[in-house]
Formats: sequence, C-alpha cells, structure tokens
Amino acid sequence: MSEDRNQKQNTQKSLGAGIGFREQFRGSVFLNQDKIDFLEITTDHYLDAKPDKLGALKLLKEHFPLIPHSLELSLGSAEGIDEEYLEKVAEIVEFIKPPWFSDHLCFTRSGGVKIGHLAPVPYTKEAVRVFVKNIAQVKSRIKTPLILENITYLVRFPSSEMPESEFIKTILEETDCGLLLDVTNLYINSQNFGFCWRKFLDEIPLERVVQLHFVGSNRHGKRLIDAHANKTEREIWEVFAEVCKRSEIKGAVLERDADFPPFEEILEELETARGLMKIQNLKKVSAV
Repeated sequence: MSEDRNQKQNTQKSLGAGIGFREQFRGSVFLNQDKIDFLEITTDHYLDAKPDKLGALKLLKEHFPLIPHSLELSLGSAEGIDEEYLEKVAEIVEFIKPPWFSDHLCFTRSGGVKIGHLAPVPYTKEAVRVFVKNIAQVKSRIKTPLILENITYLVRFPSSEMPESEFIKTILEETDCGLLLDVTNLYINSQNFGFCWRKFLDEIPLERVVQLHFVGSNRHGKRLIDAHANKTEREIWEVFAEVCKRSEIKGAVLERDADFPPFEEILEELETARGLMKIQNLKKVSAV
C-alpha cells in the first residue's frame, strides 16, 4: 500500500455498527435511526431500478451513511469483467458517494453465464493474475476504494499452490485493496476444514481490514453453512473480538437474510459489535 493511501485508510472516519438493509427491516430501520450507524445496501437490488426504487434509495441516502456491496463483479473470472454490469455498479457508487464499496474474492460467471453463487477459485499464481487484472479494470472505472470479501466454500482445490491466507494477502498487496473480513465465513471455513482461525489472522495483513461482516452460522449435517439466518454465537463473537484487538475496523455489518427475529434482537447484536469496537478504540487511545 502506498504511504498516501495507507494514511487515507487509517484516518478515514469510522462508521460504527450497521446492518445489511433488507425490505423487511424498512419500518424498523427508520424507527431506530439513532441505534443504527450505517446501512450496507446490495448494489444489485438497484441496478436497472424503476423510479420508485431509486427514490427509496435516495431516501435511505438522506437518512443513513450507505455502503454498496455488489454480488456479480466476478473478479475471479478468467473471461474478464462484464463491462455493462461494471458501468451499472459505477452509477450506483457515484450516486451514493460512499467511503468504500465491496465485492467478493470469487467468481460468479463462467462462459458469460451467471452460475448463481459465490464460487471459490484454486489458490494459484494464475488466479492471482486474473484478480489483479480484473480489479485494475474496476478501479480504472470506479475511483472509490474497493474492498474485497473472503467467502465460504465447500471444496478446496488440490491444484492450489498456496494457502488461502497467502492468496488473499498477495491479491490485497498487488491491487492495493482493503479487506472486508467476514468473520462468520472465516469461522465456518475453519470448522469445516480443520484449520486455526487465529493462525489465519496471523497470516493475513490485518492492517488492510476496513470492514467486518458477521451473523450466526447454521449447522447442516456435519458442516456449518452461512445461511444468514441465525443469531451470532459466542464463537463468532470471539473471532470478531480478536480482529478488533488486532486491527482498526472502520465498520461492521450484521447480515441477516432469513428467519428474521424481533428487531430488538438485531439492535442487541449491533450494540455488542459496537461495544467490541469501542474497546478497540479505547486501547488505541491508551496506547498514544
């Protein structure tokens, strides 16, 4: 990371604790503006949107800081970036004017066809080159800082040439991007594949972490899955807290997409996240 960019990221204002905006939350979100620091919106929900949908986005923008989170840049696709999709994402980002926007370390398109999920890639030097090339194209169109999210996966490729932590570190350093660390995804992968999440944190550049995602995991047979449908459990809060101890987090987002609880439970989780982030800030002040 360049000295100027590093300074910009370190001095960027912290947004606090927010939620991924869902229509089911609309009324509760506006009734609890003082308890929600910001919203993350799914960019794809507003692409090619009708005027009333864009009006709803404008209303959100007037009341909350917004962070766009897109799903289909497919940064790991060897065929390159869909320029039409990129242009649409750029329009939303430029309308919102956020401090950063995000997408995933994965591919979602093959042969021009959307595959319908966030798919992992083998951790190879060639895959790194693909990400670097595609991210350069995105950054040439969108000047807002891009941060990259780690995903869950069901398979690990025997063809991988390096561990996931080294793969992520290499991409972040070669693209000068920040990291959206999904602590739930990290915990789930560590349990499903038997590695130590603390060691993973030792191996990635935590100074590049800008934002966190968190939610509870869901057990499906012998595996954990990221269903975005469960209350955050103690083990994931432990990962969250450890990251806060080691890195200066700018924002944390609760992702809840199903089995919606009473909104008071959502607010309680935000307060827990906010408390852990405040401990981080207190430690930073005391160290000065």
